[in-house]
Amino acid sequence: MSHHSLVALEPATQGGAGAHCALPAGNGSAEPGDAITIADSLDQWYHGLQGRWTGGISPLSWWRAWSDWCSHLANSPFRSSELVIEAGSRWLELMVAAVDPDSRLTPERGDQRFQHPAWGRFPYSLMVQDFLQAQRWMNHATRTMPGVAPENARMVRFSVRQWLDCLSPSNLLFANPEILERTLESGGQNLVAGLEHLLRDAFAGQAAPAPEAEGFSPGRELAITPGKVIFRNTLLELIQYSPSTPEVHAEPILIVPAWIMKYYILDLSPENSLIRYLVGQGFTVFCISWRNPNAEMAETGFDDYRREGVMAALDVVTQVTGASRVHGCGYCLGGTLLTVAAATMARDGDERLASLTLLAAQTDFSEAGELRLFITEGQLSVLEATMTCSGYLEGHQMGAAFQMLRSRDLIWSRLVRRYWLGEEEHSSDLMAWNADATRMPARMHTEYLRSMFQRNDLAEGRFIVEGRPVTVSDIHAPLFVVGTETDHVSPWRSVYKIHLLNPGEITFLLTSGGHNAGIVSEPGHPRRHFRIDRRTPGAVYRGPEQWCHTAAEHEGSWWPAWTAWLAERAGPLGPPPPIGGRTRKPLADAPGTYVLER
Repeated sequence: MSHHSLVALEPATQGGAGAHCALPAGNGSAEPGDAITIADSLDQWYHGLQGRWTGGISPLSWWRAWSDWCSHLANSPFRSSELVIEAGSRWLELMVAAVDPDSRLTPERGDQRFQHPAWGRFPYSLMVQDFLQAQRWMNHATRTMPGVAPENARMVRFSVRQWLDCLSPSNLLFANPEILERTLESGGQNLVAGLEHLLRDAFAGQAAPAPEAEGFSPGRELAITPGKVIFRNTLLELIQYSPSTPEVHAEPILIVPAWIMKYYILDLSPENSLIRYLVGQGFTVFCISWRNPNAEMAETGFDDYRREGVMAALDVVTQVTGASRVHGCGYCLGGTLLTVAAATMARDGDERLASLTLLAAQTDFSEAGELRLFITEGQLSVLEATMTCSGYLEGHQMGAAFQMLRSRDLIWSRLVRRYWLGEEEHSSDLMAWNADATRMPARMHTEYLRSMFQRNDLAEGRFIVEGRPVTVSDIHAPLFVVGTETDHVSPWRSVYKIHLLNPGEITFLLTSGGHNAGIVSEPGHPRRHFRIDRRTPGAVYRGPEQWCHTAAEHEGSWWPAWTAWLAERAGPLGPPPPIGGRTRKPLADAPGTYVLER
């Protein structure tokens, strides 16, 4: 995997605003041997400046998508006529709905915008019907059209959905009866409070209060499971957690979180901490806490995270515990990284991994959901150019992309409640963690997006580690794979594709919830359920829909099912190993120092 050579315009400085802006000698899409001219470098520098204004979004990519769709629609006279006729039909249905409540459309499942009783009264009911009819017509209009490139069709559908969510009558002061009622009841105090919130957030430069302001911060209310940092390098701190049971299983667990998030998503408040739960079940737990990258880490690559991250941590775990085998657990991108490390170890005859648990982690990215809309060639070129100015991708830029995937709930509904209704948000540990964004090194982020999302190299046997390809099929350790039902980041059907890549034992579990809330699903959490089934080596493949019909369904948290699976494989119980073993002196108390970096 090649990386950019940089021609610096000025000396590098640490941090975002003062970071240097460099001219890259090329981009990840250049063919080997292509000559990079000064004009090419200047253009990419110019595109980087543009990207800083657009948040890394490529306007040309979206313009090209709409041009493709519109030109094919213009060349489809009968399809165009059909849409005109349907628009008229929708208008007639709207007129009927105005006088016949039984003929009215209902919002799609999960749409909470029109739940207030006043939406059922005229004229608000007619506004809702008008919006729902327009929504159905637009969904029909942007369905698959012959000749349009699939990625362009997806971008058109996505942008139409964004516009519809933005133009919903629920977002408008004089169209939303709940806002009007609140304004009359409070004498306009809700609007005054909303303006205060708007000004406070604008001056803070963020869309949510800082975690400390809400009484949730790592080391005080969050990430307080007792433990010690026993190892530190330029990329990570390794935390060993103190045992809470007299005896522990012989084989420890190493957790590899994603580098795009702070690790304490798995160690939130004591009552919903997965790490604390594991320790309480008699496991020796180690967890990686990634460093928050700065400009000095611009050239840190994906393989650096494997070598100086996963492999360095694994070496320390085996040294400290004396165990010859370790159970690896990776979350989100950390699971993808752990899979690459496991495949490399299997290729090279390293058998230290006793099992692999992958939490909402993809290994095949061919169906990675709407996030692929931001991974087109045009988008990646702008993103790479933007990152050359700072050496990293700001956490809020990635967060904005995730929010757009669920803009109705994460952006518009939230803004209505905060700015129009004047409600003070009741923060939670999960919200505080979500606001604690991290950055991503430019080289690593480029390599990851291009090799995984764009080219799907790991699934197709082209991913190179130390000069040779690695493959998921070489992994012989049993796999425990968790998908979440409403995941917009790692869609569960995409996660399920590991059944096509590895012929061994796979226990697949599908839990309710989304990418984060589905994983943070402690025992006692209300309205939780999961399905689970085991595929034996050599068994006939079942597609995801067939799996859903045959897998056993259970109520409650999935955590006990996982720990029971681990307990069967983690060896007998015995005295816990000392913190740091006999040779390593603890460097700091958990949660360490890297997690506090901003």
